[in-house]
Amino acid sequence: MADKRSSTGFPESPVLVVQTRERVYRLRAGNSYHVGRDPDADIVVTDPRVSSVHAVLERGSAGWEIEDAHSLNGTFFDGHRVDRMLIDHDETFQLGHAMDGEQLACSLETPPGPEPETDGDRGGDTMVVPDPGYDLDDEATITQFESGLPRRVSRSSPPAARPSAVVRIVSGTLRMGRAADNDIVVPDLMVSRHHAELRMIAEDRYRVVDLGSHNGTYFNGSRVDAADLSENDLIGMGHTTYRLVGNELRESVDTGDISVCVQDLIVRTPEGKVLLDDVTFPIPQRSLVGVIGPSGAGKSTLLGAVTGLRPATEGTVRYDGRDLYTDYEELRHRIGLVPQEDILHNQLPTRRALLYAAELRFPGDTRPEEREQRVDEVLEELGLTRHADTRIDQLSGGQRKRVSVALELLTKPSLLFLDEPTSGLDPGLDKTVMEMLSELAHDGRTVIVVTHSVANLDSCDRLLVLVPGGRLAYYGPPAEGLQQFAQRSWAEVFQAFDREEDRDWAAAFRESPRFQHYVAVGPTEDVGPVETQRPPAPPPPPQSKLSQLSTLCRRYLAVIASDRSYLALLGVMPLLLGGLIAAVPSGEGFTGAPGTNTDAPTKLMILVFGACFVGTGNSIREIVKEQTIYRRERAAGLSPGVYLMSKLLVLGVITVLQAAVLFLIGTIGESLPPKGIFTSAEVELILAMALLGIASLAMGLLVSVSVNTSEKTLPLLIVLSMAQLVLTGGLVRLPGTPVLEQLSYLSPSRWGFGAGAATLDLDTLSPHDGGPDPLWKHTLGTWLLDMGVVAGLAAVFLALAWYRLYQLRPRRRGARPARI
Repeated sequence: MADKRSSTGFPESPVLVVQTRERVYRLRAGNSYHVGRDPDADIVVTDPRVSSVHAVLERGSAGWEIEDAHSLNGTFFDGHRVDRMLIDHDETFQLGHAMDGEQLACSLETPPGPEPETDGDRGGDTMVVPDPGYDLDDEATITQFESGLPRRVSRSSPPAARPSAVVRIVSGTLRMGRAADNDIVVPDLMVSRHHAELRMIAEDRYRVVDLGSHNGTYFNGSRVDAADLSENDLIGMGHTTYRLVGNELRESVDTGDISVCVQDLIVRTPEGKVLLDDVTFPIPQRSLVGVIGPSGAGKSTLLGAVTGLRPATEGTVRYDGRDLYTDYEELRHRIGLVPQEDILHNQLPTRRALLYAAELRFPGDTRPEEREQRVDEVLEELGLTRHADTRIDQLSGGQRKRVSVALELLTKPSLLFLDEPTSGLDPGLDKTVMEMLSELAHDGRTVIVVTHSVANLDSCDRLLVLVPGGRLAYYGPPAEGLQQFAQRSWAEVFQAFDREEDRDWAAAFRESPRFQHYVAVGPTEDVGPVETQRPPAPPPPPQSKLSQLSTLCRRYLAVIASDRSYLALLGVMPLLLGGLIAAVPSGEGFTGAPGTNTDAPTKLMILVFGACFVGTGNSIREIVKEQTIYRRERAAGLSPGVYLMSKLLVLGVITVLQAAVLFLIGTIGESLPPKGIFTSAEVELILAMALLGIASLAMGLLVSVSVNTSEKTLPLLIVLSMAQLVLTGGLVRLPGTPVLEQLSYLSPSRWGFGAGAATLDLDTLSPHDGGPDPLWKHTLGTWLLDMGVVAGLAAVFLALAWYRLYQLRPRRRGARPARI
């Protein structure tokens, strides 16, 4: 029988109605529908006995059929397990158990008529119907919610610019999120369980309100807590965007089939030098684009401009018709970036490292099993399952690059950028990585790879060639690239660039038929008048800071624990330093008659130096060695303050314990005054050494975030340690000494030594020529002043380190203001 259609575009064939505990689905022929626990399944069933993909519903030649998808616990009908069964009457299946499994009730009915009805008897506030502007074909999936919940229409693979569903707003409040009890269900792990609400505040007036979501609710591309909507405004959450049209929300889901159009990009330095010169090219859907060119041609500049991390001075990047720079805060969640350096901690096993990354990127209400399932899916997709428990630093170069790609694929990005992914790999691995990227592109995303290797460019769908000066010399299929330059190999092309420096390669390409065919015919849009833009207010934090802090601290402890040699060094260092201090002869220790103990200042000075050295040494490399990881996580929404606090907490505990051990060992056999200023001298001295260690730790973090390579930290550690030693006041008389006295006020060792000297009444025990030091007075006020300044210096160092970390954020060129 021919497939006749009604005026609404529905095929006149039996519709399969499938009912679960939570909702009713209406399915049409022409597609396969997955049933399972996976939030991305067509029919989601939450019973834990149900597999991620448990069964498949499909209309075959004989009619609708259900097929078990090799589920663990089986699909049952009338108490018997079935592998495949024809549905020709009203049938009820059990999933996961023969008697009390999740019920799947199936029945056949005639397709609905052309006019949707707002079923007032059910009290429904909303209804989702096919968008009248687009006919639903046989690939459409219709999902109708009974009992007052909204009807919903979605497509298995909707065109990027076309709505996949229309939600008609009748009255009241609509709650939106990942959980099944929402009015509008968004099955996306980037969306919180209860993400946002759409509220009717007056007739034909609506407001969207974020419900404290992890990854944010976006209004026209800017993250907001609340915003009033007007016609054609956009609401974004995860991979889904809603456009307000009248009293309807038109839904579009970013499934990866998006196009990108780079238009007239120009990048200038503050001095006016042009790094990228008027670059334009379109990127089709599901394509792998290779970017090559001589050193200094602007490849990294282009990568930063197209990803939005370092926006171009002029020009635009259109992400499926939207301005990437304007809507960056929302769209950045759909962009993956794999830099040349590894972006995971190499000391961790592969799966564990990815699980920590999933904790940081997914909402806090994502269940552990959901994160684990997504990690396992990505590992399987990239062929890393058998290396799940292998430490990353024990993998081959190609496997480590796959792990970095796996990190970005966790959030299902539609755009994936890679910078030199084959650098340092042998030819075989080079080919393997490029073939993997081609498969990823054709599997449903757009991939752009910057590379110096030209051996496997045939894996690319498009090739972009830049010449020095950041100008576009070719864009098109790799097979036609050598023809454009009239050379036999890419090595000869690069030689021609060097040999003919004055030749205008970009102009030659613009005048060629290939430019008209592959560039000029790219998507163009009338974007209307340019709006006056202003930088938006800083977006709210992407998730609970406490949740981020917990994840970062646990990950940092795992990294430290996995490096046994470093762990042993942390334990041995205070023992060795304490032993060396104990070996220094001290005569009467820290006691004696007034004016008789000349060794006490020396002993205290060495203790102070040890505490300073331990604190600074623990932290001075800890940020710079992770700068690549931090930059990527910062672009994905990591809070710089939380990152810094995780370092301070973990290293602070270690430093305090080391300072205490160093003091206890260093004073073995030494006599201490029976009483300090307000408690025992031993307790006061340990407190002073511990706080001094924390302040030195903060100084080390500031240095670590201020340098760009780990090699620079060792010389700075030596300089800082020697400066702290000289500025204690135990080696050189500081009061009245020009320059040194003023510098000492900025040194934690000066004030930490002063606190210890106040406890010991050092000016009485071993007086200086020229009168007492005011910071050594044996009074509670002086001791509190000394300790307070040490704490204050630590706070200043941390604030400066935070500011430096904050500056390492993706730059913004401006965005339209949100109405809040």
